[in-house]
Amino acid sequence: MKIVFAVCGSFCNHKNALNVLKELICEGHDITPVLSEIVSSTDTRFGTKDAFILNIETMCGKKVINNIKDAEEILTPKQYDLLIICPCTGNTLGKIANGITDSTVTMTAKIFFRNKRPVLIALATNDALGMTLRNIGTLAVRKNVYFVPLAQDDWVKKPDSLVCDFKQLSVSAQNALKGIQTQPCVD
Repeated sequence: MKIVFAVCGSFCNHKNALNVLKELICEGHDITPVLSEIVSSTDTRFGTKDAFILNIETMCGKKVINNIKDAEEILTPKQYDLLIICPCTGNTLGKIANGITDSTVTMTAKIFFRNKRPVLIALATNDALGMTLRNIGTLAVRKNVYFVPLAQDDWVKKPDSLVCDFKQLSVSAQNALKGIQTQPCVD
C-alpha cells in the first residue's frame, strides 16, 4: 500500500507515531512522509527538529514534504492509497473540518479529499471533549474520513483530552481502505 504519513505537532506523541511508522514499514508499505511546519521548525524537550527529520527520512527512505508547494506538486496525482495524520492536533483537525488549507498537512488532506481517497486521523488533543468536539463530529460523518479509536488519557487532570490508541492504527488503516470505521471509536 502507498501511504502518506503526516505528522503534526503533538510532540509528546511523536515517539508513538514513530513506532507506528516503523510498524507500517515492517508490514511492507511504501511511506511518503509529510511534516507540519511546526514539526519541521521546532526543537522541543522531546528532541530536535533535525534529529526527527533525519529519523523519518531514514526510516522512509524519502525526503519529507514540509511545504504546501511540494505537497501540491508531489501528492496531487492519484497514486496514493491512504493518508494517515499521526498525531493529528486539535488545531489541524479544526482546519480540516472547516476547509482551511494553510499548512502542508491541511493541503495534503485537501488533496486526498479531492481524489476521493481515505484519510485516517490519529487524534491527540487536550481539548477533544471541549472546543474540538464539534470538529470531530463534523469529520466523523464525512465520507472517506476515519478515526483511530480514541480514549481519555488522563480524565482526572485533563478531562477534555482524548488520544488515539496507537496500537490500533494498522488495523484502522486496513479498515479505512475497506470503508469501515474501527470500533469502538471512543472507549
